[in-house]
Amino acid sequence: MTCTFFLCDRICAGCNYEIGHGRFLSCMGAVWHPECFRCHACNQPIADYEFSMSGNYPYHKTCYKEHYHPKCDVCQHFIPTNASGLIEYRAHPFWAQKYCPFHEHDGTPRCCSCERMEPRETSYAALNDGRKLCLECLDSSIMDTSECQPLYRDIQAFYESINMKVEQIIPLLLVERQALNEAMDGERNGHYHMPETRGLCLSEEQTISTVLRRPKMGMGSRVPDMRTEPYKLTRRCEVTAILILYGLPRLLTGSILAHEMMHAWLRLQGYRTLSQDVEEGICQVLAHMWLRTQISLISGKNTPSSSSATSSRQEKRSPFDKKLAEFFKHQIESDMSPVYGNGFRAGNQAVLKYGLPSTLEHIRLTGSFPF
Repeated sequence: MTCTFFLCDRICAGCNYEIGHGRFLSCMGAVWHPECFRCHACNQPIADYEFSMSGNYPYHKTCYKEHYHPKCDVCQHFIPTNASGLIEYRAHPFWAQKYCPFHEHDGTPRCCSCERMEPRETSYAALNDGRKLCLECLDSSIMDTSECQPLYRDIQAFYESINMKVEQIIPLLLVERQALNEAMDGERNGHYHMPETRGLCLSEEQTISTVLRRPKMGMGSRVPDMRTEPYKLTRRCEVTAILILYGLPRLLTGSILAHEMMHAWLRLQGYRTLSQDVEEGICQVLAHMWLRTQISLISGKNTPSSSSATSSRQEKRSPFDKKLAEFFKHQIESDMSPVYGNGFRAGNQAVLKYGLPSTLEHIRLTGSFPF
């Protein structure tokens, strides 16, 4: 918008005094002393002929840009306009992190857990296998096999609370990405897996390299001192072990473990070979159920399953923990893949309509979800 300078007798819209015989500005449907027409942001007079507005408030064009032109959450620069003169940016669908479009192709790392891009002024932790972990996710990360055992007991208690106790003792091992991929290749009758596999339920005898000692943060936010050892799996039942990728936060590790535990439960209960969407779908339903109990616990609410499967970590959770649990739950719900996503939605709809026991019995008899 523009201002026009005049000479006349009028009332100033800024100070409500007569302007008298002197210069004044005519803009925004009123007249002003030049020193009374001020920027809503910096409170300094606007002497320029052009200014910007937001609502009914005037701004210097530079102040308006500082307050209203979006900044990139990665590089902290103003997001540039595109060839058409429009402000174009990308935003994470859950976290609403805004960033310049070119950051998707310039090598900017993402957290392997929450998917947020690494801001320039922040250094994410670099894990040994090339993954990056933001500091909030690192705070609750589970780094070795022994550290994961209390969470394993929590998941076992959760299954017992819904009358699905797993009687057999199944080894749980935290492993590096390479060991997980090698174990997946060693499964003769492997299940369908996402492009980035983070958990695996094994039924074959193998020797697995497991993370034995929790690594510590080193210089440059790297995680050194990784210690692994071979672990020989022996087939005593239909399931030889559950493998989980190390270095993920507790809530993500728990949801993956709840998913893989359902694979184990189905095998141990003698379920026939199921289609990929049915088996992965019902496993995602159990992961989703566990995340709901965790959100209730963090919020201070008790549900039938959460009250009987309380967490072994009783320390106060941060607000980020609840947000993180909601994000992992959102990931399951919004997954558009035909196996995991459509399978979950079909399974969840069946469980909501008929209950979990009836749904599982229908799967046992027909190999499909009830409609």
